[in-house]
Amino acid sequence: MQTLFTPAQLADPEIAASHAEIRKCVHCGFCTATCPTYVLLGDERDSPRGRIELIKAMLEAGGAPAKETVTHVDRCLSCLACVTACPSGVDYAQLIDHGRAHIEAHYRRPLGERVLRWALPHVLTRPGRLRAALTLGRLARPLEPVLRALKLGPLAALLRLVPAAAPKPGRPGVHPAEGRERGRVALLQGCVEPAMAPSIRAAAIRLITRAGYEVVLVEGEGCCGALSEHLGRTDEARALAAANVAVWRAAGPLDAIVTTAAGCGTTLKAYGHRLDGEPGAVSAAISARDVLEFIGEVGLPPVTRPGKLSVAYHAPCSLQHGQKISAGPAALLAQAGYDVRPIAEGHLCCGSAGVYNILQPQLATRLRDRKGANIARTGAAVVAAGNVGCIAQIAPVVDMPVIHPVELLDWATGGPRPAALTPQMGA
Repeated sequence: MQTLFTPAQLADPEIAASHAEIRKCVHCGFCTATCPTYVLLGDERDSPRGRIELIKAMLEAGGAPAKETVTHVDRCLSCLACVTACPSGVDYAQLIDHGRAHIEAHYRRPLGERVLRWALPHVLTRPGRLRAALTLGRLARPLEPVLRALKLGPLAALLRLVPAAAPKPGRPGVHPAEGRERGRVALLQGCVEPAMAPSIRAAAIRLITRAGYEVVLVEGEGCCGALSEHLGRTDEARALAAANVAVWRAAGPLDAIVTTAAGCGTTLKAYGHRLDGEPGAVSAAISARDVLEFIGEVGLPPVTRPGKLSVAYHAPCSLQHGQKISAGPAALLAQAGYDVRPIAEGHLCCGSAGVYNILQPQLATRLRDRKGANIARTGAAVVAAGNVGCIAQIAPVVDMPVIHPVELLDWATGGPRPAALTPQMGA
């Protein structure tokens, strides 16, 4: 693709990086069939190659972008299915992140959008505030139809995502390995997951310690920065990442930094790029592992509860496209004795995508309903999804429990039955 950047613009490392990726795009169109928004809307500007054109023009012109450009960039889910499909190796993540950062710096949004975009990182990335907000949300759930009628879609979407009350997770600390100790890992504590589904962390700790690894919940760890990155707040994202790297370095030798949220894992693995030159950033990125990836590498503990519970495996976009982990999680579930059933259109996003289901509720709802219909066709008894955002997004539209695969693996290897399952399941 031809570009018109000036030498002065190309002196900016971020512009130079985006210029290199833009030049790789040959407009072949392979990305369009895998892009959820293009599949729904059929608008070239809502396809990856269309957005690349818009971002190129915006960066070349500099200054405030057109409202139309902002609209189409905002509609991107950052699912990165286009990266999986692209034969030219375009790093679309670089382009969409740069485009969002430019918009954040140069475009003045309406007041309501500014307030919402300010509130999201100030609430979702702080578990104490999020727990308080969820409590209020449960009280306000009956108001969801009223908010929809008043055309307050983002607020209605927030209420839809509020789960049932959950116990407060444990404090940071050390969980010793069972049997012969094979190593030591840090388990990323996360922001949203502890407030919405603390059972996931508990299951991960049991499974990893059962595999012979000491698990450390590092004091002082914070948000990975993914949410800030999605909102175009790159300086904020870098600061969060740098703070995490510092506390992990102080925690002593670690064989891996493990996360149970696929979206966080994609962000952790980019720390080396985002924190170029920061001590420890590259080693943190190299040691980052999704919990399913980690268990696949070190080996599943012996299965003590064989069964044939049917499981529809939903692959989060951040796992299959962002981290290129595709067959492994389903293979682990099969190894644990589950009847794993693929979901049609498994490459398409469920519409969660960080805070996309709050910022773009109409498109997110269409994607969610499409995903729910495909899940129903599997006839499975339970859905396994490796990202808390996907779990919250899918659960309202399916008639079966939606839980993290690590909870099923923990159960199969000696842990308790996941609370969402009935005693009859897997009997």
